[in-house]
Amino acid sequence: MNKTILITGGAGFIGSHVVRLFVEKYPDYLIVNLDKLTYAGNLENLRDIDQKENYRFEKGDIEDAGFLSTLFEKYAFDGVIHLAAESHVDRSITDPLAFVRTNVLGTVNLLNTARTAWAGNFEGKRFYHVSTDEVYGELHDPEEFFVEDTAYDPRSPYSASKASSDHFVRAYYSTYGLPVVISNCSNNYGPNHFPEKLIPLMINNIKNKKPLPVYGKGENVRDWLYVLDHARAIDMIYHGAALGETYNIGGNNEWKNLDLVHLLCDVMDKKLGREPGESRELITFVKDRAGHDLRYAIDASKLMNDLGWAPSVTFEEGLEKTVEWYLQNWNWIEHVTSGEYQKYYQEMYS
Repeated sequence: MNKTILITGGAGFIGSHVVRLFVEKYPDYLIVNLDKLTYAGNLENLRDIDQKENYRFEKGDIEDAGFLSTLFEKYAFDGVIHLAAESHVDRSITDPLAFVRTNVLGTVNLLNTARTAWAGNFEGKRFYHVSTDEVYGELHDPEEFFVEDTAYDPRSPYSASKASSDHFVRAYYSTYGLPVVISNCSNNYGPNHFPEKLIPLMINNIKNKKPLPVYGKGENVRDWLYVLDHARAIDMIYHGAALGETYNIGGNNEWKNLDLVHLLCDVMDKKLGREPGESRELITFVKDRAGHDLRYAIDASKLMNDLGWAPSVTFEEGLEKTVEWYLQNWNWIEHVTSGEYQKYYQEMYS
């Protein structure tokens, strides 16, 4: 193999799409997927490639520095693409320390392990840290967008933990010369998304005619990106970005939460053969969550201009693809909601 790359969090939603892309696109790379297999890690996401010769899975925890050291000795990684993270804002409000341990301490463990393993010989090495647009806080001006030098203003324990990890990555670049790149991405959607998140939650509830909970008045605005387009961007940044660079990744695709749910209801009604507007009647407004940022919006022009990346599908096209995937793979969502997926793989790798 020409390169050996560690992808952390590779059994998760975004990570599994990145792993698949690299395994299939680069047969001369050995791709090692490291995942703790918490509730969000599901190896069913990768059943189609798990027998590929250039793919390996390792169960482990980035909070365990000794384990990481052994893993680096075993594989002699040329690169790291770091996606492993606690990522659900509501969970961070309930248990902020879990986010500190994984997102901050886990990232620093990885940075230390890479720095030690590469021992100052950074030629051909790369540490790519995947982050979020939530580190920038919220936007109030409808004409304003997050750019790469927007000041950080995290407003939830989740975004604060990711902001901290971003700062540590940059500090290791400045202090030790560790070869790093960072990207901050907007909201993703697509196949394999864990059903506590907005779009898969709504798909599941619409199909089962359950209430569709919308925070506040549904006026919060998010920029949505199809997950395969994010994976393509990660590929391009990993291979093409200059060291020390940061890139914002976004779909130029802003939607109010309520408008998004309306569109999703209409798509689902069509797919399920229901009367137009039937699923909209399931919408219920619930108390807004604490620290709920009003609007995120990404300016991805730097990535487009420097590396030639652009989204490949419109939101309407991507949403239809997403709905079709869930309806055709309903056993996946049933395994997730029942917890069956976790029991099976935890026993396999215990």
